Amino acid sequence: MPGNLTLDALREAVDAGEIDTVIVAAIDMQGRLMGKRFHAAHFVDGGWRETHCCNYLLTVDMEMHTVPGYSTASWEKGYGDYTVKPDLSTLRRVPWLEGTALVLCDILDHLTHEEVPQSPRAILKRQVARARAMGFEPMMATELEFYVFENSYDALRDQGTGGLTPISAYNEDYHIFQTTKEEALMRSLRNGLYGSGIVVENTKGEADSGQAEINVRYTDALEMADAHVIIKNATKEIAHSIGKSVTFMAKYATEKAGSSSHVHQSLWTPDGAAAFHDPADAHGMSEVMKQYLAGQLAHARDLTLFLAPYVNSYKRFTVGLFAPTKAVWSRDNRTAGFRICGEGTKAVRVECRIGGSDLNPYLACAALLAAGLDGIEKKMDLEPELRGDMYHAEAAREIPKTLREAADLAKASDWLRAAFGAEVVDHYVHAARWEVSESERAVTDWDLRRGLERA
Repeated sequence: MPGNLTLDALREAVDAGEIDTVIVAAIDMQGRLMGKRFHAAHFVDGGWRETHCCNYLLTVDMEMHTVPGYSTASWEKGYGDYTVKPDLSTLRRVPWLEGTALVLCDILDHLTHEEVPQSPRAILKRQVARARAMGFEPMMATELEFYVFENSYDALRDQGTGGLTPISAYNEDYHIFQTTKEEALMRSLRNGLYGSGIVVENTKGEADSGQAEINVRYTDALEMADAHVIIKNATKEIAHSIGKSVTFMAKYATEKAGSSSHVHQSLWTPDGAAAFHDPADAHGMSEVMKQYLAGQLAHARDLTLFLAPYVNSYKRFTVGLFAPTKAVWSRDNRTAGFRICGEGTKAVRVECRIGGSDLNPYLACAALLAAGLDGIEKKMDLEPELRGDMYHAEAAREIPKTLREAADLAKASDWLRAAFGAEVVDHYVHAARWEVSESERAVTDWDLRRGLERA
């Protein structure tokens, strides 16, 4: 899933008048594209080497508020620059924007030109390098779910969110007629992404009114994370262009099913062999796979912060709505936090079902990979499979119930500090604690409904 343009091909497209704009984008803590639009002539003339951005971009919250208390950037340090280095392997056309190309970038220290450790892309790249040093190529796919609304973003901004109207009226899971109602968006999304070099397999309806899912081809972990952030941005841009809106919130309404981002994972060898597959095993699972899964289970609670990064994320973990509440494993069981798919085939893999569609894919994939590799390095034994309804498995390992709990677990995790570095863990724990404090001081619709008359 690399980009579909070389620099020379871009020059030809610029000379031919086909492309006049290049979006140069790095990834922020929330997994959003942050950067600049270059005139394409300047980009091909030398702008492709590097550009710069304020280093506050890795210290802002969802509202782009400058959050105090980070060690990397502050008013005391003057909020200097980062160097933004285009990764030309990601250069691609953007068919849904006229005359536009896109390149993703790495964030470098302005003085040393070393990758900034807290940068999401750098965090994942380090874990991929670790896997390759062990003789494995990590392959992943992130399924993305989201809701589609009739309302435009502009209308919601001006009129409020009280009139949110899902594009379909009832559960559209696999429902062809219901999903026809959203084809103006989804067809453009499938074709636009395919034209940008992202191999789309399918879109489908999900388990509530107006809920959709998009699936793309399994690929290496970094390329998958790159594709993930482009998919989210494309979905919003295309929806906006036709007067619709979408949300990737983990839980946008109390009574609605949450939106997930299941992460499928396997390891392969450099010569193309499936390291997770053992045809002699009863379920086709190799020792490597069992150790990898054992590592993820052992560290599941410590890494939840990187699968569920917001206060709202934890409202998705609801009994009976297909989001897991227990960090256990099972075969082909959607009530477990970790499900084994492709049993008995070379496609056998681990599906982590804990993460919501609000996750940052670089952080989520890095945390899951780090945990799995730790299991292999320590030759961890896989605990017994749990079967049946995991929602009511009272003694089973629970997913943290709040962002506060997840942040505390990450902060205290020696394993996570060894894997990511103490400075990285502290950085994202600080972000989580800021999110909690902002949530706790906000007056919500629930407060008003419950207390306006009755208090």
